Amino acid sequence: MFVFATDLLSTSRLEFGPILTGLLGGLALFLFGMDQMTAALKLIAGDGLRKILSRLTTNRFTGAVAGAVITSIIQSSSVTTVLVVGFISAGLMNLSQSIGIIMGANIGTTMTAQIIAFKVTRYALLLIGVGFSLSFFLKNDRIRHYGKMIMGLGLVFYGMQLMSDGTRPLQSYAPFIEFMKNLDSPLLGIAFGAILTAVVQSSSATTGIVIVLASQGLLPLHAGIALIFGANIGTCFTAWLASLGKSREAKRAVTVHILFNVAGVLLWFLLIPQLAEWVRVISPQATDLEGPMRLASETPRQIANAHTVFNVANTLIFIWFVGPIGRWVLRLIPDRPSTEAEKSQPKYLDPVLLDTAALALDATRLELNRMGKAVMQITGGALDTVVKGDADAIRRLWKMDNRVDAIHTSIMSYLGELSQEKLDDKQSDLMHRYLAVANYLENIADMVETNLVEAGRARLNAGLVISESTRNVLSHFHQEVGLQVGQAIDALVTNDHTMANQVIAAKPRISELATAAEEHLSKRLVADEPHRMIAFHLESELIEYLKRMYYFAKRIALLARENPSPQAMKVPTGDEAPGQP
Repeated sequence: MFVFATDLLSTSRLEFGPILTGLLGGLALFLFGMDQMTAALKLIAGDGLRKILSRLTTNRFTGAVAGAVITSIIQSSSVTTVLVVGFISAGLMNLSQSIGIIMGANIGTTMTAQIIAFKVTRYALLLIGVGFSLSFFLKNDRIRHYGKMIMGLGLVFYGMQLMSDGTRPLQSYAPFIEFMKNLDSPLLGIAFGAILTAVVQSSSATTGIVIVLASQGLLPLHAGIALIFGANIGTCFTAWLASLGKSREAKRAVTVHILFNVAGVLLWFLLIPQLAEWVRVISPQATDLEGPMRLASETPRQIANAHTVFNVANTLIFIWFVGPIGRWVLRLIPDRPSTEAEKSQPKYLDPVLLDTAALALDATRLELNRMGKAVMQITGGALDTVVKGDADAIRRLWKMDNRVDAIHTSIMSYLGELSQEKLDDKQSDLMHRYLAVANYLENIADMVETNLVEAGRARLNAGLVISESTRNVLSHFHQEVGLQVGQAIDALVTNDHTMANQVIAAKPRISELATAAEEHLSKRLVADEPHRMIAFHLESELIEYLKRMYYFAKRIALLARENPSPQAMKVPTGDEAPGQP
């Protein structure tokens, strides 16, 4: 490799400016086309991406199918891994189920090789023209998305054509030919493919370069297979980088990805000759050609087929061992208690998902669930702390709002970034709903931080003792309101419209409890106790807080409830005063 680099620098027999221009420019167009094509596919698929993963995970085999389908659409196994992490963390699947999806994701990535192995570069400009016309002149959004997908595919092929034209002079360049012969060494080929993929951060780019070189007759099948094997290892570096600073679930998913890819290469390392012979048999043959021309004609398709056979075979072999793999990964990365700083950090809001609106919104829903659970933790013991807690307990209650504030800020920032992406009407409505829910949850927590904490401090300063009968009345009211808040959050997260309707239908019960509590305070107003008016004012504030708490729970439930038309899906403007249930 280093000898080849020295030869390149020392020789003047070949002009490398045009070669590098064609190679790098073609690669740039290739990657841009891939990005354009997959972005359009994501918009076309929409919510289908999330539904596939959530439904096809009943066992390891359907999980593998889900992983393959999702990754073939979005052409990014790292995004699929991010989704898997979210589902594991939400308790919607276990690690064993996720392993099947990760294995299937490797099959999905072979779609790139299969697409670019077709020799349709002559139609590249036609595809670009047709795709541009559909996306520029037509008004229908779905047709425009298809146009962008076709244009992206054309750019992929045009980029390959530029790379092919740029590297054509290398066909007669002795140092390069000698270097390619050295790649017949499997170890060198794998190492070179892994390094190249780690540098360019794209296994698709490595695949494209390999197939371009093969189409020039510069790369024999054995060397192409070794480079593809290396790309499978190199893409692990990208996944590893993506896991830095992420949750333990993310690290486990990435560890599975690394173990699976490396183990697959080790399994096939000594079988490259046999794999090459087999794909020659199953691939089209150009028997009318000879020598380098036949090699250039046959090898691209053979490399693509070898890539597919390699990943499908590995999945069929290792999928029977998901249980042991999962247990081993759990031992490598065991659970440990989360620090307070980790609890305040977003768990699901991965920037990788922002260019796929449906998935980013789903991640936001999961993060809202975390925020809701943090709010429930604050409100669960807030009343007891206010009516009978000491100064330290009230101070701890005041500090608990910091986590909710941090998560709320993260959600606002994430949805702000998402709003810059291309959203359809339904997604835009849902984003505004989630903004409203985050604000409602923040309002509940803020009432604890301000109203209740101030009431608790006023009780301590006045030396008040809340009577047992009043505590019982308020506690009963608080439990009912807390139940409705919890159900509203669950209705939003699980899309349970029946539960949402139950929260809304609880309004008469909440009003009844509020009235009973107010009547109790009126009777207590004439009690012969010191500071009775101060106590009455404090107890009245607690009732008002519980009424407002239910108000926000009901607003969340209204947002969670299904609406039959896009117009009905808009965020409610609020026809009630916040102080009313």
